[in-house]
Order: sequence, then structure tokens, then C-alpha cells
Amino acid sequence: MRSRDDGSTENVRPGEKDEVTRGPTTPPDLPAPQLARVILTIALLGYLSVTIINLAGVDHSAFSLTASLTGMLLIFLLQLRHSSPRARRAPTWQKSVTLGAQALLTYLPIAAFQSQWGAMAGFLAGSLLLLLPGRRAWFAYGAVGISMLIPPIVDRLPLREAFYLCQSTLLTGLVVYGLSRMAELVRALHDTRVELTRMAVTQERLRFARDLHDLLGYSLSAITLKSELIHRLVPTHPRRAMDEISEVLAISRQSLADVRTVASGLRGLSLEQELGSAQSLLSAADVRVRATIRLGKISQQVDTVLAAVLREAITNLLRHSRACVCDIEAVQEGGLVRLSVSNDGVDPAYRDSSPHSGSGLGNLETRLRAVSGRLSVARGADGTFQLTAEAPAHLIRGVPDVDDDIYARGSAA
Repeated sequence: MRSRDDGSTENVRPGEKDEVTRGPTTPPDLPAPQLARVILTIALLGYLSVTIINLAGVDHSAFSLTASLTGMLLIFLLQLRHSSPRARRAPTWQKSVTLGAQALLTYLPIAAFQSQWGAMAGFLAGSLLLLLPGRRAWFAYGAVGISMLIPPIVDRLPLREAFYLCQSTLLTGLVVYGLSRMAELVRALHDTRVELTRMAVTQERLRFARDLHDLLGYSLSAITLKSELIHRLVPTHPRRAMDEISEVLAISRQSLADVRTVASGLRGLSLEQELGSAQSLLSAADVRVRATIRLGKISQQVDTVLAAVLREAITNLLRHSRACVCDIEAVQEGGLVRLSVSNDGVDPAYRDSSPHSGSGLGNLETRLRAVSGRLSVARGADGTFQLTAEAPAHLIRGVPDVDDDIYARGSAA
């Protein structure tokens, strides 16, 4: 068995329980946010090593080599900045300054190192894709790639060298762009999973509070009412008082069982059983009950929700009215189940403004929405109150409950 957020239960096939408990898991080959950032850094260092190897193959002075290493270090730091999500949220003037600095560090050394420095242009191409908007980014990216045709031609190298440098620049730009975006998306996915976990915890807290309200509110009201009745009966009708004490003990035991089932998440209610309990309780409170019941087969989920509606209606009747008559109607017509509870003895001006007045009707609306139902209330000037709940007798199989899906995904985290 497993529970749904509306309180109903359903069978779980062997082997399915663990899947529900764990929820969807992250694919094992998806890197952690820190690992994705490390992969990006290693890739950038790898491209820097290509330029270092190119420069090492040609004789240069100590000053030029020092200047080239300093330039590569500055480009590396600028690229790390451009690859971070903060860079894309930076003001336009900051983007212009850092992109301009990277462009100068990319193109000025070409005058001294010619084609050996050309590999650094791939970083600039990737930064332009990351920081510029839309078409401007792709236009600038292509312009950087085409510009790398010039150094090999000036050095009178074969055309294949010019094509290779252009192609490698464009490819490096795509790799830098893709790895930077991957690191950002992995971080976003991680943050989303954390948020889903928080939502799942919140949903479970709401379910627990809702179930406690629906179960214990009714049971404690019944215990209070019957205890007051026993207090009146003890002097004059001790035998009947003993019978009422037995009922109080039964209700207390049931309340304890209800608390345990709420904690374990497994609980189901029956509308027909609740109808019988409600009539017995109202009769003990000297409320005349007129019941009309025409029910057929109802799905367990709808049965539980409507039983919870009836419990809340009776609890409110006992707490907020001095009813003499209560009409209960539970009928099933044309695939729709309608539950109506109306009573007199309500003060039309009554409004419970206490901080602990409860949220029973709000809970019921949430439950009924989960089964495609609706709840309506009507107050009459003559002190009458009517609560009506409607829901389909049978739910379409295979339609997932949103709360259940969030809970299943979050419980694994």
C-alpha cells in the first residue's frame, strides 16, 4: 500500500515500493556542479598548452616568452570570468570592458608571434557567444574565425594552414561555449533538485497537518461532546453513562490508530461508515438527523475525500452552531457523487477570527481539486448553513497526482 496526498491508499506491486520511495534519480553519468566546472577548467588549460607548445617550437627571447605567458594567464582568467553565470548578468559596460581587454590580448601578440598565437582566438570566439545577445554573438563569432585566415596568409603558409587555424578557432569557441553552458546547466539542475526536495518536504508537512486536522478534529470533538453527556448522565443514568464511556474509549483508541496511520502515510476512509458515525454522534448531541443516502460503487480515492468532507462538516456543526436539525444527503447520479450537509442554529454574524480557527474548508478544497471535484458553501439569513461537495465517482486511471509526483521526486534527495 502507499498513500496519496489526499489521504487515499492504493496497492503497490512487488518491487514498486522502492521505486516510489526513491523517486527519479539523476543519471549516474551526470557530473556534479563542481566537477562540471573542473572539466571546463581542464579544457581551457588544454587549449593553453597548445599555444605553449607552438611557441616553444620557435626561438623567442626571454622577454617575449614572459610576455606571452603573462598574456595567456590574463586570457585564462578573463575566460574563467566570462564562463561564469555572473558574467552574463553583468552590466553592458563591464562586458564591453572585459571583452575589449580579451580582444586586445588576443590580437596584439599576433604581431610578434604570428600564427603560433592564433589558438588563443578560440577563447575570444567562445566569450563572444557567451556574452553577446542573439545574432550579434554569432556574427562576431564568425568574424573572429575568418580573421584567423589572415596570419597564415601573411606568413605565406599553405592555405591548408589558414583553413586549419580558422576551423580550430571556430571549434575551440564552440567547445568553450558548450562546456561553459554545461557547467551552468548542471548547477541549475542541481539547484532545481534541491528546490524540488524543499517543495516535497513542504507538501508532506501540509499533508500531515491536513490529515491531523481532519482526523483528530472530528475525534476530539466527539470525545468532548460525549464526555459532557457522560457528566450529565452519571448522577441519573449510570448504566447509559457506562455505555457512553465505552464509546469514548473506542473513539480514543481509533484516534490513536489514526495518528499512527497519518505518521505512516497510509490511511483510507469510507463514506458509508462515516455516515453511520455521524448519525450516531449527532443523535448523542440531541441533533435530529434526516439522511438521504443513495450510493453505488465509488473509487477509494473519492470515497476517502468525501468521508473527510463529511467529518469536517460534522466537526464544524458541533463547534460553530447550536443545531437542532441536520440534513445529510449523499447521492450518486450519472457518474457524479454529491454530498450535502445542511444544518440550522448558525449565527449569521458569526466569524471565527481566532488564530487557531483552523483551515478545514481550505483543506477540503485542496482534497477535492485532487479528485476533480469542487466544494461550495452557502449561509442563510435564517441561521442555516449548507456545505456541498461534488466529485466524479470514478477517476481516470493513469492520471498522476501532482503532489504525489513532487513528493516521489523529492523524497529521494
